[in-house]
Amino acid sequence: MLAPGMRRTAQRTMVYNAIVRLGGHCTADEITVELQKTSARFPRSTVYRSLEALTASGSVYAAHLGDGPTHYELASGDHHHAVCQLCGGVLHIEEALVSELERHLEDRHRFKPVHTEVLVVGVCETCARTPGRKSARRHTLEHVHHAGGGSGS
Repeated sequence: MLAPGMRRTAQRTMVYNAIVRLGGHCTADEITVELQKTSARFPRSTVYRSLEALTASGSVYAAHLGDGPTHYELASGDHHHAVCQLCGGVLHIEEALVSELERHLEDRHRFKPVHTEVLVVGVCETCARTPGRKSARRHTLEHVHHAGGGSGS
């Protein structure tokens, strides 16, 4: 939902709805292509301006997922990600784990976190089993807990 108090323009609403249709973790270019399916002359510059306003208002989160362009998703609290460097799949890291890290920093190091962003880059289970696989677009990885994962997960 667009943030309360934000000026609701047709363009911002269209960009927001495109992110909803794409399922998040989409780039400005992917959003532009999505919008140009129905509005052939929808300018890329309007997409960027709308994304800037949506991000500033807190309606959309801009995720920097390693190398490459910024990815956008609907805002729903803090965002912490694990990204597969082979297929680009994204896994949302549980907030409880991030809170545990912040408590550790405070308790053991007397370091008070003000803002935490976690990005873990690695290789997902599917890519580890089938090397050379490449995805056309970032996707959300299935959130599975495996028994005996070594860290008590």
